[in-house]
Parts: sequence; structure tokens; C-alpha cells
Amino acid sequence: MMRAFANEAGRLKPLDVGEEVAEKAVWIDLVNPTSVEEAELEQRLNVDVPTKEEMEEIEISSRLYKEGDASFMTAILPANADGDDVEMHPVTFVLTQTHLITVRYHEPRAFQTFPVRAEKVAMGCETAEGVLVALLEAVVDRLADILERAGRDIDGISRSIFRKDTGKRTKSADLQNTIEKIGLKGDLTSNIRDSLVTLDRLVGFLAQGTLQRKSGKDTRERVKTLARDIHSLADHAGFLSQKITFLLDGTLGMINIEQNAIIKIFSVAAVVFLPPTLIASIYGMNFEHMPELEWLVGYPFAIGLMILSAILPYVFFKRKGWL
Repeated sequence: MMRAFANEAGRLKPLDVGEEVAEKAVWIDLVNPTSVEEAELEQRLNVDVPTKEEMEEIEISSRLYKEGDASFMTAILPANADGDDVEMHPVTFVLTQTHLITVRYHEPRAFQTFPVRAEKVAMGCETAEGVLVALLEAVVDRLADILERAGRDIDGISRSIFRKDTGKRTKSADLQNTIEKIGLKGDLTSNIRDSLVTLDRLVGFLAQGTLQRKSGKDTRERVKTLARDIHSLADHAGFLSQKITFLLDGTLGMINIEQNAIIKIFSVAAVVFLPPTLIASIYGMNFEHMPELEWLVGYPFAIGLMILSAILPYVFFKRKGWL
């Protein structure tokens, strides 16, 4: 699918895809393009559109390079980030003197919201470079929103782990579910950090390009602001990763405490019933000469002695605070 937008007083105006797209459009968005669409666009604009396999190359030289007057920049962007099952795929930005071409095979939220907003509000989209900077700003804003949501969710997990219950102890099954939530947030944060790393390299490459193209001061300042925002988000993502690691350690510690408490109960029970067992074993011996066997109160005496021997260890443990 191909979408095209033209500049109209700094705003983006959607165009019907046709023969005049190459002349009128300032931004052409290719979504899951077919080989026919790629060939037609390459013929009209004289630009080699990268394939999906080429976009997935991880070498820097394959993601950031120039061919003639066109700059090719690829970043990893998230989609379906409202949940924890995030899709991470590359998006390529091809910047020429007159056009911005984006090639993608998934639906990042910024590509849905940015055209709608840019159609209503002037965002400096007079040139292809201006469209690219504004689009990258929307992408970074989206990543910031994802990290903010992840931060709130992580805070909620933290409160659920370390809350002070009035009478109920956190169950082991709840803690296991918490570990699963922590793992999902860890994956999300890791994916966003990977995206920010690729964007940081992209913006650095773009900044060099603005100097070579002698772009306007406003554009260069916006690119510098983008770089600072990306660095700030990367630091925040690193902080969230550290907090996730702490929560994981804390959850495992809570599980160990609960398991130790269970083992302690069994240990105390074993110690409490050890003296009565010893007494019962003694009086269960089949010897001929046992004075207590002839007592009238022999049986109550043995029972009372076993009860007393069980109560004394219990009282001792209770005073020590081990129960």
C-alpha cells in the first residue's frame, strides 16, 4: 500500500495515489509494498527502495548510508505497544532533496497519529527534511508515552510486592504471577531501549546530513533537541531496567522468605513432637521389669508427660519469637 502527502502551507495534505504523486508529494509512505509498487516508485524517483531483507540487516553500514543525493536511515520501531506483546520491526527513512520515503512492514502508532495532526497543525512540513524531523519527533513522543506507561505499571508492581497487608500474607502463586509481569515489563523496556539506540544513531547521521546540506538553523536545533530527548529517554529506560532487576530480586526474596517460613514450621513441629515420641517409644518397649507398668496411674502419667514435653518446646519457641 502506498500513501502520499503534499505540503500545503506547512501542513500535510493527503493525495490520491496516481501518476502525479512523484511531482506533488513531499512524503510517500510505503506500507507492506509489493515488488510492483517498489519498481514503479524507483522508476519515478530514481531511488533504490530497500527490500525487507535489506532493512533487517544489523550492520551500521546497512542501516545508515548515502546513495547519490539520497540518505537511507533505518531504525527499529515498536507497534502494538499498548500491551506487553510488542512488535519490533525496522522502518527505513529515505530522504532526498524533494521527497521523504518511508518503508515499513508494520503499524507504529506515530505513523497513524502524525499525518492526522500534521493535516490540522503546521509542523514545519514545507520540505521533505522538515517532514522527517516532525515525524521523528512524533516517534520519540510515542516512545516517551510507552516508557511513562511502563513506569506506572512498574510502580504498581512494586506496591503489590512490598505492600503491608493487614492480615493476609502474599501467596506464592501471586508472587509467581508477579514474576511473569516483571518479565513482560523487562522485555518491553529492553525493546524500547533497542529502538532508542537505533534512533540515536539515526539522528546523529541526520545531524551530519543537515550540516552537509546547510539546512536552516531551526531544523538543526530541532535535530539537536531530538538527540537530547533520545538520550534522556535512554537514561530513563536504563533506570526502569535497574528497577525491574531490583523488583525481580525482591520478588525472589519474598518467595524465599515464604518458603523458609514453611520449612521453619515443619522444623518446629518436628522438634515439638520429638520428646513425646521419645517418651512413647520408651514406654512402648516390651521389657518384663518396667515399674510403671504396674502403676494405677501409669497410663495417665505417660500421656501427661508426653503433653508436657510437647508444650515446653512450644512455649520456648514462642518466647524466642520463632513462631
